[in-house]
This record gives sequence, structure tokens and C-alpha cells, in this order.
Amino acid sequence: MNQKNGKNSLGIDKCFEDLDNPIELFNNWFKVAKSHEINDPNALALATSDENNQPNVRMVLLKGLNDEGFVFYTNLTSKKGEEINNNKKASMCFHWKSIRRQVRVLGKLEKVSDNEANSYFKSRPYKNKIGAWASTQSKILKSRDEFLNKIKDYEKKYPNNDAVPRPEYWSGWRLVPTEIEFWLDGEGRIHERLIYKKLDNKWNKNLLYP
Repeated sequence: MNQKNGKNSLGIDKCFEDLDNPIELFNNWFKVAKSHEINDPNALALATSDENNQPNVRMVLLKGLNDEGFVFYTNLTSKKGEEINNNKKASMCFHWKSIRRQVRVLGKLEKVSDNEANSYFKSRPYKNKIGAWASTQSKILKSRDEFLNKIKDYEKKYPNNDAVPRPEYWSGWRLVPTEIEFWLDGEGRIHERLIYKKLDNKWNKNLLYP
């Protein structure tokens, strides 16, 4: 997929297009990734930091996207949840190896509305819903059986898929971007980079040296 197909007005590959809105460009790249990545093209590395400014990174899944930002869901009392409550600044990195492209996003996190979280939770598979109830995410687990028994207990409590409510401690976060960078692999490490930064509510774009 990393084939040069001509240049745009900035002298870079046409896959960067000539768009003023980076969310639109991300959507176009995401469509390409979804048709080529073997597993989870919506996987991203999410970086947060704790009260001691210790960075922490893990993989999560993108579950929503619009002009407001990038949405993922989690247990609010998890390690990442605690870090987000301490510091709303975060970053994301999408790396699509199959098409040799990468996107980095910087911004601030805000919680999604209850209606948005409820709607997404309702769409999840039954096992995922039960797991959200049974797991006290990031806390010490004495044995695997302890967790499996909690799953069985919640399956008895909520046997009907359509009747499993969303836990109050489980919701979504939206990364509202202030900076989005698009990267394309280049031969000899002569990569191509295009960065958008939001200033005065307007996106400005520039090339970066690789």
C-alpha cells in the first residue's frame, strides 16, 4: 500500500490529500486501514500520566469518532481512569503496519455523556457486558477462579442480554484533539509527515522533517 501515486500541492504523497480538516483525513486513512489490517484497525496506543508525571501507555480500541474527537471506553476506576482523573491531557498513536502509516493525536480528555455511554454499552456482546460488571479492572486478583466465579454470579444476576445495565463506573472518554500528525513510511527512512495544530479554533497544517 505504500506506493507513491503522485504528489499533492505540498509535494508529498497524494494519500495526505489537500484537506483543511484532519478528522476528515483520518477517516479516509482509517477506511484504508480497515480494508487491509488483519486485526483491530481501530487499535491505538493511549498514553496518560500519573500524579508523579510517570507516563503510562496501553492499547485500547477506538469506538467513536466525529469532529469533536476520538472515543474509547473503560472502567473509570482502573489505572488509566485514575490517571485521567489526575491529568486530562493524553495522546494516542495509531500504527497501521500493513499500509505503513501512523497517526498521532494530542489533546484533552472529556467524559462522554451518559446517553452516549448507554447506547454503546447496549451494543456490546453479552460477555463483554458481564465482564464489565465482574472485573474490578487493574486491582489485584488473588486467583483466576475468583474472577471466573464473579462472571458466573453476574450471568445469573443478568441472564438476559438486553437487560444488562451499564455499571456507573464504566463509561467513555473523548480525546478532543489540539494536534494531529500523519506519517507515511518512506524508503531509506525518508518519511513524510504532515501535522495539523489547532490555533484559535482553526486547524493549521505544516510539513515536518522526518
